[in-house]
Amino acid sequence: MTGPKSTLPEVAREVVAGRGRITFARASNYGFVALSVVAWVYILTGGDSGLGDLFSGRAWSNAADFVRQLLGIDEPGRPAYLELSRWAETGKLAYKTLLMSVLAIGLAGVGVLITFLPAARNVSNGELGGRPSAGLGVLYHVLRLVFAFTRAVPELVWAMVIVFFLSPGVLPGAIALGLHNYGIVGKLSAEVVENMDPGPARALRSSGAGNLQMLAYGIIPQAIPQFLTYLLYRWEVVIRTTVVVGFVSAGGLGREFRLSLSFFHYTDVALIIIWYLILVLAVDLLSAGLRPIIRAG
Repeated sequence: MTGPKSTLPEVAREVVAGRGRITFARASNYGFVALSVVAWVYILTGGDSGLGDLFSGRAWSNAADFVRQLLGIDEPGRPAYLELSRWAETGKLAYKTLLMSVLAIGLAGVGVLITFLPAARNVSNGELGGRPSAGLGVLYHVLRLVFAFTRAVPELVWAMVIVFFLSPGVLPGAIALGLHNYGIVGKLSAEVVENMDPGPARALRSSGAGNLQMLAYGIIPQAIPQFLTYLLYRWEVVIRTTVVVGFVSAGGLGREFRLSLSFFHYTDVALIIIWYLILVLAVDLLSAGLRPIIRAG
């Protein structure tokens, strides 16, 4: 009985020492809080921050005028969103936008499916029971660098580069969106593998399973549901991001949105926004229906 009692002060000292120790995660949290405070101080006290304009009567008056123009109030003629012909014309563009998003997320998904396993540290170094090698270590670092590069370059920049050697249309927009989302989904999927339970894979290895068998039965079944969930989430984001690549003539509703803004056709802008709302809601409902099937599978 005296043993546990004598260790209590030591445990208490260890807890206190642990609380006082500055770890990387704790330092990151402190840095984030400090940056947030500095940012808000600059916004509230900076002379050119624009915060005062937010509460000015002129800004709210301009916002009200813009909303009236979007709705077509006091404008000659019928608003575009009340014209069936305009719905039909923009509906074709919405279909192209949907095709662009499907192609983009398909390209990203195929690329990630091929590369996310060697991009996981515990696969490349053999922690899951495989055979580590120098080649796998190099491939791990190369793939992680590719993931970082592709997601660091914004979709608009990718589209501006790709449009130079591909004719404007759905394809360059899809490639630009696919490249950016390849880096995002790839990093997330590789981290899923790094955080998974190594027990099944090691059990397979100890029972004599080969590398392919260990991947097929011990790792992929655990990683695929989360991979598909990330893919569905990014598909919802891609639908909205098509408006960005459309600004460089990548096709779809985004290009029409830019042209309508340039020619001050604000009711057409309102109609395009409605189409984006419809597309996002449709993809969101489809994703919500597929997630239970993915989890059950």
